[in-house]
Order: sequence, then C-alpha cells, then structure tokens
Amino acid sequence: MRFVETELPGAFLIEVEPQRDERGLFARTFCGDEFAARGLASCFVQCSTSWNARAGTLRGMHWQDPPQAEVKLVRCTAGAIFDAIVDLRPGSPTRGRWLSVELAAETRRMLYVPEGFAHGFQTLRDASEVFYQISRSHAPAAARGFRFDDPDVGIRWPLPPGEMSARDRELPRLRREDLDG
Repeated sequence: MRFVETELPGAFLIEVEPQRDERGLFARTFCGDEFAARGLASCFVQCSTSWNARAGTLRGMHWQDPPQAEVKLVRCTAGAIFDAIVDLRPGSPTRGRWLSVELAAETRRMLYVPEGFAHGFQTLRDASEVFYQISRSHAPAAARGFRFDDPDVGIRWPLPPGEMSARDRELPRLRREDLDG
C-alpha cells in the first residue's frame, strides 16, 4: 500500500499495489502494522456498506463528536464516488477547509478520514457501493451533520444533487463556531 498525505494533514489517500498474474490480481487493502507504523488508527470495530442506485445520490456531511469521534477508511467497491471531507478539528491550521477525491472500483483507492472531519459523498455512476471501516461503533447521541450545500463551506459537488435522505436535506448549516473554533 502507498500512503499519500493530502493537503489536509492527517487525511491520506491510500493506493493499493496489486500483484497481477494470469488469474487477475491480489492486493492488500489494510494492514494494521502499516497503519500503526504511520500513527494511524489500526483497529476498526465496525464495517458498513452503502449501495446507491443512481448517479447523483448524495450522502453527508456527517461526523461524530468526541468522545465518540471516529476514523473512517472509505473505499468504493462498485461504480465511482466524489468523496468529500471537511476539517473540523479545533486548532487545526486547515480548519474549515474541504478536500475531495474520486474513489472508483477500478482504482481500489481508499480515503483515510481522521477523527474531527465531516464526511460525505456523491455517486458518479449508477449502482455505486461504498465500503467503510470505522474505528468506533455508531453512537446516535454523538452523530452530527451539516448541509451538503452550506455556503460557508462551499463544497463544489460535480453533479446536481439527486437522491438524498430527508435527514440530510434537513441538516442545519455548519455553526460558525464549528469553523472558527
């Protein structure tokens, strides 16, 4: 695996290094020792999947507050997604900044989302599936979110918003104190 640090410190794009032969390929998508050697979370207690029928489907922006803050390792296993994260860490020099990457089944790339980041994605193709490894169990009382189209954040989604849950459509804007700290 190759760990590429993004412009938001602590967030990594992880590229697999497939071994190919006449059968196809084999690649590691996780190694606790390699993650731990870089100071990254190496224990994931929950895995989740999200299957999305149509391109343009939007999910997010979500996070969990401390002490239930979670790390996510996100991979697209079918189709492709525009994956977006926002740094909400108090004292971070990149607080309030967002980053996006395209994750696609063909590339097998993953995004390591540290604690203190909001996360969301938009599907770029029909029948897209996302697989998450998560460092903490879901804690509904700690779950937070803000609107995907919050002008104070300014995420530039590639497609008009399509399918979305009522909950995500009704999320509030991000509070100024979440950005200003």
